[in-house]
Amino acid sequence: MTVAMHRSEDMSFGLKRRKRMDVSVCVDVYLSVFSRWKNWWIRGVLSLAMISGFFMVIYLGPIMLILVVMTIQIKCFQEIIDIGYRVYHSYELPWFRTLSWYFLICVNYFFYGETLAEYFGALVQREDSLQFLVRYHRFISFTLYLAGFCMFVLSLVKKHYRLQFYMFAWTHVTLLIVVTQSHLVIQNLFEGMIWFIVPISIVICNDIMAYLFGFFFGRTPLIKLSPKKTWEGFIGGFFGTLVCGFILAYLLAQFQYFVCPVEYNSETNRFTADCEPSDIFVMQKYTFPFAVQNILTWKTVNLYPYQIHSVVLSTFASLIGPFGGFFASGFKRAFQIKDFADTIPGHGGIMDRFDCQYLMATFTHVYIASFIRGPNPSKVLQQLLVLQPEQQLSIFNAMRDRLRDRGILPPAAIDCFCFFLFF
Repeated sequence: MTVAMHRSEDMSFGLKRRKRMDVSVCVDVYLSVFSRWKNWWIRGVLSLAMISGFFMVIYLGPIMLILVVMTIQIKCFQEIIDIGYRVYHSYELPWFRTLSWYFLICVNYFFYGETLAEYFGALVQREDSLQFLVRYHRFISFTLYLAGFCMFVLSLVKKHYRLQFYMFAWTHVTLLIVVTQSHLVIQNLFEGMIWFIVPISIVICNDIMAYLFGFFFGRTPLIKLSPKKTWEGFIGGFFGTLVCGFILAYLLAQFQYFVCPVEYNSETNRFTADCEPSDIFVMQKYTFPFAVQNILTWKTVNLYPYQIHSVVLSTFASLIGPFGGFFASGFKRAFQIKDFADTIPGHGGIMDRFDCQYLMATFTHVYIASFIRGPNPSKVLQQLLVLQPEQQLSIFNAMRDRLRDRGILPPAAIDCFCFFLFF
């Protein structure tokens, strides 16, 4: 009788324990799903807010875009420097934080001074002080950097040699990654806002599409550095980015405001984007290969050539661009941190959102220089106008002789031009 009662109590206790375990498992699953969807909603709402802000900044024009790029650059620099500051416990290093920000100012002075000389030639010519700064810009930049270098050497402390050189290298690598790429973003902007908007937008599109496909369909892990990345998200992001880039290129290529190079008008003291669109922004007819014609049942299609370029940019953004994110993931794992910062809820720091953008900016700049950009007559003219009269006359004589030899202008026209030029 006693044994039977003990067995009954054991069975009752086992059932209760099993029920408690089942309830605990259900609660854990519920909390996991709830947390996952909560994070999805937070990321989604903030992503929409950031995209809306991006379009607002575009509406405000190039100056605001440049200011936003500079702000993002400074914030990314701060996040990476702060990680080094915490990881290496460099709180007692003399001058480290001061020198890091000093080098940031020096590098920005160099890059933005180059931009001022290249794109604001008319403004520079009117100000004597600016002419002096432009003429000796590289010497001044080197002098400023040299002063920082000497300050670093003077700050070396015997017991901290290795750590100080670690942080010196950390600062310079951060400058290379952040400031140089930010400068290229602005260079792309001056080539035409379409070269700024489309690359940034397709990276954002790839990030969103890869996240959505991975969230709903992801099953197969892609890379160990980012356990949440899946092949389903990677492939879905690729095709989604191609469609997004192709459509966005079609929409923006129709407007001069987006396709014309951004230039400074000294008469109105404003940026302008007014030009005759180049051939890549003019609708053209393309003929499909015979094999494609048999499948699609039509022979030709009307496209802007820029749409073809957008396919190249989209392919890079979706296949190679994510490696910028993988690099950032490896960096965070190396230093055992989850995010660069907690600036944006659900997203992490600013650098967490722009890790792929910098790689995309470099590719876009190289692509423009290699396949798009040709000689710019306005920039050549600006450079000629700052020369001495004797140098201008020498160039004119050389051009006159070359035009006469090629038969482009008759000798009478050249003589008449010379008459009016000198008298």
